[in-house]
Amino acid sequence: MRALVLVLDSVGVGHAPDAADYGDTGANTLGHVLERTPGLELSHLDSLGLGALLGTSAGDARASFGRMRECSAGKDTTTGHWEIAGVVLKEPFATFDHFPDALVREIEHATSISFTGNYACSGTQILDELGEEHLRTGHPILYTSADSVLQIAAHEKVLPVERLFEICRVAREIADRYRIGRVIARPFLGEPGNFRRTSNRRDLSFRPPPTILDSLGEHGVPVIGVGKISDIFAGRGIAESFPTKSNREGMDQIDELWRSRNEGLIFANLVDFDMLFGHRRDTAGYAHALRQFDDWLGIFRDQILPDDLVIITADHGNDPTFQGADHTREEVPLFVIDGGESRDLGTRESFADVAASLAEFFGLPEPWPIGKSFLAPCTSRL
Repeated sequence: MRALVLVLDSVGVGHAPDAADYGDTGANTLGHVLERTPGLELSHLDSLGLGALLGTSAGDARASFGRMRECSAGKDTTTGHWEIAGVVLKEPFATFDHFPDALVREIEHATSISFTGNYACSGTQILDELGEEHLRTGHPILYTSADSVLQIAAHEKVLPVERLFEICRVAREIADRYRIGRVIARPFLGEPGNFRRTSNRRDLSFRPPPTILDSLGEHGVPVIGVGKISDIFAGRGIAESFPTKSNREGMDQIDELWRSRNEGLIFANLVDFDMLFGHRRDTAGYAHALRQFDDWLGIFRDQILPDDLVIITADHGNDPTFQGADHTREEVPLFVIDGGESRDLGTRESFADVAASLAEFFGLPEPWPIGKSFLAPCTSRL
């Protein structure tokens, strides 16, 4: 009884019906990357049903495929992953143009530091605007975005990474009272005009309510997080965690775990699509990352046994051809490899269908109360 849920961070497949509420009508991350990248072939994703999903081909699929729509309010990483794990948020996390003075002063007092910044900005632009001041004063840079995030950036040679993490841990405790989804440490290096964020990012999420991860653990099914999964769930329901610094490292870690484990759930996130290419509106980089993933998938596919369950999906969109630099409210792909079944799963009404399917696959005594399983009857391991 072994399963993998693999989240391709931000790989949406077209704007959701309520995209207008978020200013995202017309967004289509995967579709637009393919349109803007002549010659980009994703043959292994196509073999799972990508062409049929996008309406670009009607070839035979070797897996079940469909789309999922998010029920929760929001379009951020935490909300998307929580819904995949069976929690639907009716109230979105709080967002800010700038943080309240009381919040900022409390963090500064508790950590004995002073911030610079405190406004909404992209992560690369904020370094251009305030990086030199940070080098001169030593004050960490506080900023946010359209998502519910409190981000703190600091040069690794000015503020050691562990000190930045300590500040973020304190900020997380205080940010809970303001219903902020994530506190993110953003270390960087370089000189004025050539600052670059490093891979030492750390996400600290609002603690979730009980999810399918908790239920699996309670019934003896170990849950192993790869990438930033443990951060997203504040460690809740995660038996083991393997943080990674790139898609490549994440795929290598999945390979190692798949070779060495024969039971439990591996829950993985590949973040480069979003962090390095979506937010930076780098279509060529996004296409390269997709091609790299597709090449890996072709090799990994041969390691999947008939009794295994593999689910590949996403948490939101981040169309690199769209205006702005934020996530986009999109439907997400759903590919399910479960013993050779090939079915059109249609458009699912909630990401929580993943949680319901995991409950059925692992034979939990009660069905998950939110979502509907997309597994064929024979897939359940009762």
